[in-house]
Amino acid sequence: MTNMRTYFAAALAMASATPALADTTLASGPVTVQIGGFLASEGVYRSRSETADIGSSYSGVPFANQSTGHMSETRFTARQSRLTIMATADVNSDTHLTFWNEMDFLGAAQTANSNESNSYNLRIRNMYTTIDWDSLGLQLLAGQNWSLATANTHGITPRNELVPTTIDAQYVVGFNWARQPQLRITKNWNKEFWLAVSVENPQTTFAGNAAAASGVTVVSNHAGGSLLANVNNFSLNHIPDVIGKIAWEPFIGDSQPLHMEVYGVYRDFYDRTLVAASNPLGLAVGNQNNDTTGGGVGGTITWSAIPKILDLQATALTGSGIGRYGSGQLPDVTFRPDGTLAPIQETTWMVGATWHVSPLLDLYAYDGQEAQKSKTFTVGTSTIGLGSPTLNLSGCLVEGGSCSANVETENQINAGFWWRIYQGKFGSFRFGAQYSYIHLTAFGGAGGIKPTTDDSMVFTSIRYYPF
Repeated sequence: MTNMRTYFAAALAMASATPALADTTLASGPVTVQIGGFLASEGVYRSRSETADIGSSYSGVPFANQSTGHMSETRFTARQSRLTIMATADVNSDTHLTFWNEMDFLGAAQTANSNESNSYNLRIRNMYTTIDWDSLGLQLLAGQNWSLATANTHGITPRNELVPTTIDAQYVVGFNWARQPQLRITKNWNKEFWLAVSVENPQTTFAGNAAAASGVTVVSNHAGGSLLANVNNFSLNHIPDVIGKIAWEPFIGDSQPLHMEVYGVYRDFYDRTLVAASNPLGLAVGNQNNDTTGGGVGGTITWSAIPKILDLQATALTGSGIGRYGSGQLPDVTFRPDGTLAPIQETTWMVGATWHVSPLLDLYAYDGQEAQKSKTFTVGTSTIGLGSPTLNLSGCLVEGGSCSANVETENQINAGFWWRIYQGKFGSFRFGAQYSYIHLTAFGGAGGIKPTTDDSMVFTSIRYYPF
């Protein structure tokens, strides 16, 4: 009976104790493991149906010829919920190892649908390892991470990327980024200057209406093979993308309120042409592989205009064949008459501001643009390429009409807020809302017809960060 009374008293004490947040840091020998992430319940309304989840398809906003261009859509989703796992270890006082794994549920296998079970699969966002040598100021990164072309908030260091705080998983038009496999090395001097070079997985996107002259056959992509989705086409890559970046954070007094960075991108575009005797260009009959180079130069400036209250940022990128790095996903290349790939000239920019109204409330706004120049070629009496002025685009204005317009510019504005309803030892509970407006303008066609379209979008998000 004495033992029973002791057990009962212990159980009663445990039941009445205030629950504490579980420690998310686990020790496994010399390795420390930390768990993070959040649960998200989100919704989106679009004035024109893109048939898209929480990540919008900016270049896919339908024109008036499509029935979806006259219909709105509303969707609810939990797929942007995220899980992160980080393992760190100190080999010695100078050498440090990190493993980072970041996942969400925005993958969509062929079996994924919203009919009943809403079964969508886990996907890699970022998964990489880093080695840091403090005395040398060096870091080696290997695996999948944000591209080096993505802006940073501090230095050139992973997990410090300057990603727009939008609910929309496609972020903002004018924001340049990719998440892809890479090998990167970074050197810093006194944590004031940084220099980095990255070799990254390539991929080429192609313009609509792209075609070579008659008698010239082009092989530029192929359906996925082993361990790649066979419902998707993949470009025939030859040389990886190479990106170099420098960053500077000058000391002003005892702080570093400015972050400035400049980077360059080198790209290679690869295809094979099969030339027949009946071609109108007089090309020699035969088959050959072709490499065409492209690239661009970009930069970002961030400024803590009022420390802990107002943050400002501006970013831009210009070059040829850089479309896939923009959130708007305009194409990289079109075809020349001889079948070789022609990089498309593009310029992107984005500005943003975040106002920390209080420790619990942030307001944000972004404005961005992605714009391309036409890339056309004349073959006899025909004009081919991107933005041909001879295209008949009258069908773009009538529902059910035939429309082969190429987008020339994308403009977008965003505004929203994040409110931390609760923040304490049990984590953080947040509510956010966002309004977004995007406007697309196509290249003009025959008769001066220049189709346009737009989309108004409203997003909401409820997130719980337990860690």
